Amino acid sequence: MIAQVAALLAAYVIGSFPTAYLVGKANGVDLRTVGSGNLGATNVFRTLGWKWGLLVYIVDGLKGALPVLLLPGAIGVATGWPWGAAFGLLAILGHVRPVFLMGKGGGKGVATASGVFIALAPIPALCAIVGFAIAVAMTRYVSLGSLVGAVVLPVALLLQQREVTPLVLLSAAVGAFVFWTHRENIGRLRRGEERRVGSSSSSSAGGRAS
Repeated sequence: MIAQVAALLAAYVIGSFPTAYLVGKANGVDLRTVGSGNLGATNVFRTLGWKWGLLVYIVDGLKGALPVLLLPGAIGVATGWPWGAAFGLLAILGHVRPVFLMGKGGGKGVATASGVFIALAPIPALCAIVGFAIAVAMTRYVSLGSLVGAVVLPVALLLQQREVTPLVLLSAAVGAFVFWTHRENIGRLRRGEERRVGSSSSSSAGGRAS
């Protein structure tokens, strides 16, 4: 029991690693005070450029994938449902509410959730990433792409598994959580105030996507 609890805490701590915050500090910027104020890959991309943004996205994705892939073996349980899913959820929670930043100022969970589901269900996760990419390419709204990906994931999982499994329900719950973390973006999208990729920071209020 102690090993399981320690592994669950480890998943949360791994998810809490403040990638965007550290990258910002390394470049002399506190990302919580510039751009959207969000500690996610999108704000890094807009503030520091695509190379740093890509680095943050990859590391934040690994924060989700590694606990799912490695921690079950550390405590002698199977990867997947339920332990892999539990580790993934705690990694997402750590990203959104990082312990290293006193539970405040995290990202929106998109990149970390991508890593979790690439580890749990690679094909549906890739379908969601493709949906994200198409939506962003067509509209230049990163937040809308995140919402599209959140919808595509449970649908793709349901089509793959052909029944409502616990993993399908988990993906739907994570998708609903992504909608919740993007509630301000949804409001701006409805008002036509959301920033598009490539727009200047002064053109609108700004958007957070990951």
